[in-house]
Amino acid sequence: MSDYEHLRDLDAKHMIHTFLPLETRDRTIFVKGKGCNLWDVAGRDYLDMTGGLWLAQIGHGRPEMAEAAAKQMTTLEYATAFWEFSNDKAITLAAKLAALSPAGLDVAYFTSGGSEGNDAAIKTARLFHAHRGEPDRTWILSRSDAYHGLAYGGGTATGFDGLKAGVGPGIGHVHHLTPPKPFQTWRYNGQSTTDFCIAELEATIAKIGAKNIAAMIGEPVMGVGGMVIPPDDYWPRVAQVLHKNGILLILDEVVTAFGRIGSWFGADKYNVSPDIVVTAKGISSGYIPLGAVLMTREIADAVCEGHGFPVGYTYSGHPVACAIALENLRILEEERLVERANVMGRYFSEGLQPLKDLPCVGEIRHAGLGIAIELVSDRKSRHPLPDNAIPDVIKQESGVIVRMANENVLVLSPPLVVTESEADRAIEAVSRVLARVRADGSVSNAAAA
Repeated sequence: MSDYEHLRDLDAKHMIHTFLPLETRDRTIFVKGKGCNLWDVAGRDYLDMTGGLWLAQIGHGRPEMAEAAAKQMTTLEYATAFWEFSNDKAITLAAKLAALSPAGLDVAYFTSGGSEGNDAAIKTARLFHAHRGEPDRTWILSRSDAYHGLAYGGGTATGFDGLKAGVGPGIGHVHHLTPPKPFQTWRYNGQSTTDFCIAELEATIAKIGAKNIAAMIGEPVMGVGGMVIPPDDYWPRVAQVLHKNGILLILDEVVTAFGRIGSWFGADKYNVSPDIVVTAKGISSGYIPLGAVLMTREIADAVCEGHGFPVGYTYSGHPVACAIALENLRILEEERLVERANVMGRYFSEGLQPLKDLPCVGEIRHAGLGIAIELVSDRKSRHPLPDNAIPDVIKQESGVIVRMANENVLVLSPPLVVTESEADRAIEAVSRVLARVRADGSVSNAAAA
């Protein structure tokens, strides 16, 4: 029995994988990573064009990160952030985030990741209004095709019904709006995307009652929803409506923050001032689980009244995680990787342009190093391509790892350190397969193409 077979069998026996059907036996088992490259247990190399799950900003296998972790582990491996206790690395990171974040977000609460962060943000928004004497403000506005994790609160805000089937009621008082997807023009009844969405938002507020709504949560760019880039006027107009009605704006920047879309924060890129921002992923480039919920001083003061903030996670402010995040932010700054995301995003986009006339390609778009190819079965109707195995074909043929978002959008989100030669390899691999895609989503044999 090979090492692969041994590990595969142990995996099948003892592990659960998100979104992996029980009957699927094949595994890709990684044992090493460096830069944009990964190696499996059999020694085959892969080009990681997903950045793990949108997060490997500085690339895999950086010794500086291991050194930062080891140094902190031998100095102070853990300290709680409950009550009056703190630690130097958490304090330093909180101050650093305040300096980097959109204006006014001066206070951080640390989590272990984005799902925890979105749950904490929803709870914070409701608490804020309750402490201000408006306990009826409990409703949360979200959007269809939004992804805010699969925990309970954020999972309710997530806008994919299939991800909630069979689990019973969510947290209650969550309403999903139409997302801003300019490519899917049929959604908007002949109006502009933003005009339709704003009219719907205002009508929803009128129906529920502004005094019953705590917050709206949304991703600046929808990641899992299909790398959806909103019109430039969408977020400023949404924020204006919310502010007028005393409703908080929570931006879920788990994917977008720390350089993924070519800016430190999506709020800056889209000219909007949120009340709360949820971060994770790129804050540590995946070297350790970590997230941070950033909020204004006004909100922090309100929710910490009385007995203090009633949200608590064992690993909040973990000194090793915070030390790793500080080193990650240092690398992002010194190597100018946020700026590099824009340069390489344009490189990918230009390299993919020859695909725009393929029968299966509806649109090619990018924000920084979030690159999307919207796949269609018919270019005129823009009907989405049926569920398909295109990423599997690309991986098997070329060793290039890409993913589908919202079933019909091929997404690349490589580490921000990706080189032009690596981009060329990925572009060639994707192009070779998309040229053979049929209207039903299947891919013709390479030899027959």
